[in-house]
Amino acid sequence: MIKKATKRGPRSVAPPKKAQPAKKGATTRLSKTAYQLIMNALFHQRIAAGAYMSQNELVELLGVPIQPLRDALRVLEVEGLVKIHPRAGIEFIKADMDLIRSTYQFRIIIECEAVRRYAERAPIDEIEALLADHHEFIEEMEKNGVDPLPRLHGLEHRLHGGLIGTLANPLIESTTKRLQNYTSLILLGRRETAPLISRTLREHVKILEACRDRDVDLAASEMMAHLNAAMHRAMGL
Repeated sequence: MIKKATKRGPRSVAPPKKAQPAKKGATTRLSKTAYQLIMNALFHQRIAAGAYMSQNELVELLGVPIQPLRDALRVLEVEGLVKIHPRAGIEFIKADMDLIRSTYQFRIIIECEAVRRYAERAPIDEIEALLADHHEFIEEMEKNGVDPLPRLHGLEHRLHGGLIGTLANPLIESTTKRLQNYTSLILLGRRETAPLISRTLREHVKILEACRDRDVDLAASEMMAHLNAAMHRAMGL
């Protein structure tokens, strides 16, 4: 007996699996890494201020994939640290008088308010400890001529960072990080001498003494004087 052939439809074939995109968290981490690598290259002058570079040159220099690099460059463009020119490359800004003036004026607005809060609320023992470290450093530097820069940066971070932390405002904190990047670029290549560093430290001391005495107005006045003096030093005046 011959079986009647049955008509079968075409075999169903499972659609090919799509490539899974990178997880959002991983992509964000890579972009942040690319951002930090660019900033480190600027701070260590592996990328010269005012330089033009292509994306391919940056990929080769930094060793990061192209997409996280592009994400980081878009952030830097918003922050005003680079200009992206189609078909011409990436332009890294060079600090000029306008950038110096704008950066320090913005810092005055934020930090004069922050130091008022710090003078009102910071624990006295914290202020006294920071004052003691300043006096010890000034004395040691003037007597022994030690390399002052690492300790100077540490004391600046403790003072200015502590002031901003007192405000407990995440928007101000993120803006301050951006201003810190501007300040670091402004000071690139500037020769720091012991007398200049000593002057900076003594300005810090005046601020801290006013905070210790809970003199809010004097603390704000000394902070304004310090940042104006720092701006003039950055301008070479």
